[in-house]
Amino acid sequence: MTGIEQGLLIAGLMILLLALRMHIAMAMMLAGSIGYVWVGGPDALLNYMKNAAYARYSIYDLSVVPLFLLMGQFATHGGLSKALFSAGNAMIGHWRGGMAMAAVSACAGFGAICGSSLATAATMGQVALPELKRHNYSPRMATAALAAGGTLGILIPPSVPLVIYAILTEQNIAKLFMAAFVPGLIAMTGYMIVIGILCRIDPTAGPAGERVSWSGRLAALIETWPVMLIFAVVIGGIYGGYFTPTEAASIGTLATAFVAWKSGGLDKKSFLACMYGTAQATAMIFLILLGADIMNVFLALTQMPTELAKWVVGLGYSPLLILAVIICIYLFLGCIMDSLSMLLLTIPIFFPIIMGTDYWGMDPESKAIWFGILALMVVEIGLITPPVGMNVFIISSMAKDVPMKETFKGIVPFLISDVVRILLIVFFPIIALVALKL
Repeated sequence: MTGIEQGLLIAGLMILLLALRMHIAMAMMLAGSIGYVWVGGPDALLNYMKNAAYARYSIYDLSVVPLFLLMGQFATHGGLSKALFSAGNAMIGHWRGGMAMAAVSACAGFGAICGSSLATAATMGQVALPELKRHNYSPRMATAALAAGGTLGILIPPSVPLVIYAILTEQNIAKLFMAAFVPGLIAMTGYMIVIGILCRIDPTAGPAGERVSWSGRLAALIETWPVMLIFAVVIGGIYGGYFTPTEAASIGTLATAFVAWKSGGLDKKSFLACMYGTAQATAMIFLILLGADIMNVFLALTQMPTELAKWVVGLGYSPLLILAVIICIYLFLGCIMDSLSMLLLTIPIFFPIIMGTDYWGMDPESKAIWFGILALMVVEIGLITPPVGMNVFIISSMAKDVPMKETFKGIVPFLISDVVRILLIVFFPIIALVALKL
């Protein structure tokens, strides 16, 4: 039996375990272990396992994961989300759909100091949903805009999935963060355009609010200075070479904690809640990483990724056709898996295929960064597609009077915006690479 056949069989076993509702980490760990024993024997598996956890968790770059998660926890408890929404609403709330647009822009701003889509959706939902209801926004518009806006949490840097991608593919974290910035702004703009179009078609979906004076707008904008300062220090420090990503994450976490404490949102009880939430999320991510390592080392033993890459390239198909198939696979997996699990499972297989194929004459580093941004944008769609659209579940849990079916219907126009953005990145890679050329 060839390595590709062995790899496909074990991958099928893993999917079966997922269908039986086993956790993704355990499914990868069990399937990978069975495959490892099949290829190398039980002694080889035990010899690998004795050092596997230490080898993975001792990687210095991984320390940015709990730091960025903790920064997001502090931001959530510090009231920064309310200031962002108030500023956005003061600036454009008098437009049709302006309050929903303000919520999307606030999601982007909050994502700049959070790095988690679920946290962004949950936090902004608590702040914006009551206001959208109070101003008679349609339930479909209110919930869909917040669910879609929440996806900006992992696209606007810093982004935990991008850190994981950088470690898996041995790419520069700082360059990936900068590459994600322009696509993130395009995503935010696209969602706002969708809201504007929908409210032009149906003015009752998002009625215009009261116009705020320029002095009021300036005052609301000034209230967001902590977010702007933290983002400038973290991302500017990384890109300017003043800090490593880990150092920047540490500084950003301390700064966010200070702001949260000064605002009165961080007391002893909420501090412990932040630490517990960070520990819980970090443990989940690290366990998935360990499971992915066991699965991936089995795939490496079978040479499946390398052989599959050679086979795909040898078929002579158009590079764009190969990329389209990969994107379709991501879209399918997004219906049943979370974004981080998808990246951990697929990058060891898809990355060699992409690197072995020519796309617009890009050099290896540019191609790796471009594919990372593209993969991140595709997997984020899984957060708002049925049946496992986690952002939709979070927003629906807050809007219990809105049927989830209504929210998913409202998501469709935002998905169209996502597709347009993905096509732009595919055919114009410079959009993802322009920040690196400056």
